[in-house]
Parts: sequence; C-alpha cells; structure tokens
Amino acid sequence: MTDDQGRKRRTGGRAGYKNRAGSAVIDQMPWRIPVNTDRPTEPLDADGVQAIHKTTMRILKEIGIEFLNPTAVAHLKRAGCVVNGTNVKMDEDFVMEMLGHAPETFTITPRNPDREVIMGGKHMLFVNVSSPPNSWDLERGKRTGDFETFKNFMRLTQYFNCIHIAGGYPVEPVDIHASVRHLDCLFEKLTLTDKVVHAYSLGAERVEDVMEMVRIAGGLSEEEFKAKPRMYTNINSVSPLQHDYPMLDGAMRMAMRGQPVVITPFTLAGAMAPVTMSGAVALSLAEGLAAVALLQFINPGCPVALGTFTSNVDMKTGAPAFGTPEYMRATQMTGQLVRHYKLPMRSSGTCAANVPDGQAMWETSNSLWAAVQSQTNMVYHAAGWLEGGLIASPEKFVMDCEVLQMIQRYFEPAVVATTQDDLAFDAIKAVGPGGHYFGCQHTQERYQHAFYAPIASDWRNFEAWQLDGSVWTAERAHQIYKQILAEFEAPEMNGNHQEELRQFVAKRKQEGGAPTDF
Repeated sequence: MTDDQGRKRRTGGRAGYKNRAGSAVIDQMPWRIPVNTDRPTEPLDADGVQAIHKTTMRILKEIGIEFLNPTAVAHLKRAGCVVNGTNVKMDEDFVMEMLGHAPETFTITPRNPDREVIMGGKHMLFVNVSSPPNSWDLERGKRTGDFETFKNFMRLTQYFNCIHIAGGYPVEPVDIHASVRHLDCLFEKLTLTDKVVHAYSLGAERVEDVMEMVRIAGGLSEEEFKAKPRMYTNINSVSPLQHDYPMLDGAMRMAMRGQPVVITPFTLAGAMAPVTMSGAVALSLAEGLAAVALLQFINPGCPVALGTFTSNVDMKTGAPAFGTPEYMRATQMTGQLVRHYKLPMRSSGTCAANVPDGQAMWETSNSLWAAVQSQTNMVYHAAGWLEGGLIASPEKFVMDCEVLQMIQRYFEPAVVATTQDDLAFDAIKAVGPGGHYFGCQHTQERYQHAFYAPIASDWRNFEAWQLDGSVWTAERAHQIYKQILAEFEAPEMNGNHQEELRQFVAKRKQEGGAPTDF
C-alpha cells in the first residue's frame, strides 16, 4: 500500500499536529496488521522449557486451582478432574488433550470488516490502555475518570492506525452508575470506533448485553454472530491459584457463542507469586492453562489466547514495578512456553511512572520490545498507561504511538531489502570517496519515503528547537492530542443499526442494566 492510499483510507480523524509556525501536519502510517519477522528471544534451553512445563503440570495435578464458580466446577467434574469443593486438580493428559482443540490462529471481525484482525502466528496487535480509574493530562493533572474523558480516549483509539483494538475502558467513567455503565460505554465505543471491541466479564448481564450490542452494530443475525469471532473478553485469575465467579461466568458465555477469551493471570513475583521468575511463570501458566482446559471442554475449538502479566514488586515498598529486566525475561520465557502449547499470546506495554517522563518511556519501551522478542500477538495497554495502570494519559498515548509506529516500521521488509537497488553499488561508485549522498540520484528517487517519519519526536538541533518555543515532548504530545480531538470525525455507521443500538440501550436501562451492590 502506498502512503497516498493509506491516507485515503484513513478514518476517524484527519491530520494530527501543527507546530507553532502552523506548518505541516503529522501524517501517520496507514492501517496495517504488523508481522513480526524476527526470531523470538529464547532465554530457556529445551531442558528449561520442560522444567517449567513439568512444574506447571505438577501444580495443576498436586495442588490444583480454586474455581469459585459452581458451573465451572461441574463441567470439570464431568470431565473427570479431581474435585474437592472448589478445588480442581487435573492431570497432564487432560490438559494437553484440551489444548489440542484450541486454534493456533483466528480472526476477529468487527462491524467494519476492513478492520479485521488476525490473532496468532507472527501477527502483532496493539490495544489501547484499559481500565485505569484515573486520568492525567498537562492541563488538569490527575483526576477521577469520567465519561467525557472516556470518549476522548475512544477518539484517540480510533484515530491512530497503529491501535488495532478498542480494548477495555481507557479510563473508568465513574460518573455513570455501574449498573448501566457498560451500556453507555459500548454505545460510544461502537459508534466512535469501527475496530474490534472488548466486553468485561463482570457478570452475566454485561457480557450478554455487549455481545448483543456488537451483533446489532454489525447488522448480524444470531447465526452470523456465532459463526466467527466478532469481539473478545479478557479475564484475569485471582493469583495465587484462583479463578473468580464473574470472570469464569463471562468466559464460559463467550466460549459457548464462539467468541474469543484471553486468559491473563496477573502475577507479581514476590507478592502473589514466587520471587523467582521461573516459579512465577510456572504459577502463571498453571492458572491460565486451567481456564483454557475448562473452555475447551465446554466448546472444543473455541478461540482462546494465553496472556502474561508477570512482573515483580519493589521489595522495599511492595509497589508493583513494570518494564524491569525481570518483566522482560518473564515475558520472553512465557513466550517460549506459549509457543510450546501452540496458543496465541498476550502481553502488555506497562510502566510504573506517574507522569509521561523519561521513566515512563524507557519502562514502556522495555515492555513493548519484550513483546516483540516474545512473539506476542496481542499487546494490551500499548498506548496511554501510567502509574502501574492507575492512570490513563492522552499525552502518554501519543508518545506510545510513536514507539508503536517505530516498531511497525522496524518490521517492514524494505528496511532489510537486499536487491541490487538496495545494495546501491552504483551510487556508492558514483559518489566515491569523500563525497555525500544528499544530491545523488539514488537518494533523490527515495528520500521522501526512505526513513521513518516521526509524529512526536523533534529531530531538529537545539537552536532550531529553542527558536520554535523549546517545546518538550509531553507538551508536543498534548498539542497533538488536542488537534486530533478538534478534527475528529467518527467513522460511518449504518443509521438503522445505530438506531436499533440506541433502542436496545434505552430498553436495558429501563430494565435496570446489571445488578450492583449499590
């Protein structure tokens, strides 16, 4: 695809940022599904892989997992697992048989089929920041999440072509009552974006409502909805060694209708998992594989992915740490095991920084490159995450998208092409010793698209930067996101589908939405 074609196909917003002089606007990369062409980093040898696998299987057989959902327990008892109350033990043969049913790759098709994504193989998908209770920006500082901020993050999610999936709520809109929050949020998500969306597995009503809303937005019959993946959910275990009631309930409902479930244990070494990374990875895998086995028994062949969120804590304070060397190695190690099990993999772009500063970017870059090295297929929180997941920041969102675009460019075959034109022998001969390549024909034919063009980085020298106002990176990102919001245009949606969606939301609100404790 040429850059001009990419610009013509862009939806949900036009150009991004104008500098103080009002000159050229940012031109982002076109929509694409990146393909990771690198060999994965494999810190474990074959014996190491088997050692972690065997320990994982011992955990499942000798210690077991607490399934805090009677329906899940009943299914596993019927499967022949050893059940004692809520504790379920399963042997290696059963687990591996169930894993054999799970697809290695699958597609998810949203209401706009041009935004279909491929999960698995060497494909790499980037997901927006999901679930922080707070937001932060340069104008207003840290504040509790609200609905308007939620919608602004959805606009950013739609605008950036390097974000492939509209995951969980980019910020929790606490100004909407929890009983109907999912209805308002998904209505906006389905109308402000045309990308794959996510449902929280927090009770039957929320999952069922979101599945129905996705069906309506796509103008699908029930048979068409169930025929292929249209959305997904992500569930977390309650480490150590537990799966709770509502998440299992939602996961089972999704699996029964053929919709993907991403299972992501959240294990912090030294707190909810052993302090050693191999022990933490084994614990995490046991929790994840137990749920995969459950869902494959319920509906063999249903699409699933195995996630990792194994990091460590600061042993001085107990605070979570992210983007650490241990996080990177745990992600790479998990990648080896997930490939061993032939499942798609999810990891995250994370940091512990409180503002979009240097720490935020080096920790996030560590996390994102660990995702590349582990051959991750879905990268959660790829843009916008701060304070260990407690803050979503639009400036950080823009800054992270710069890194995501760089990763996409890094994957492009043109960067490592070795044709005669790329080897440039004739140009080297023509320029000769002591010359320069700025004016030679080889450069003139290629300079416009030869290198990555940044959206937030400033490559000018200090004096030029200073003359233009000495704008720091977060300040440039702030201007970019403001310009995006000012020029944003929602993607088209069938008017009948939108009205049916509106009526469904109104009906479910009248019925009370989802039950809550308050």
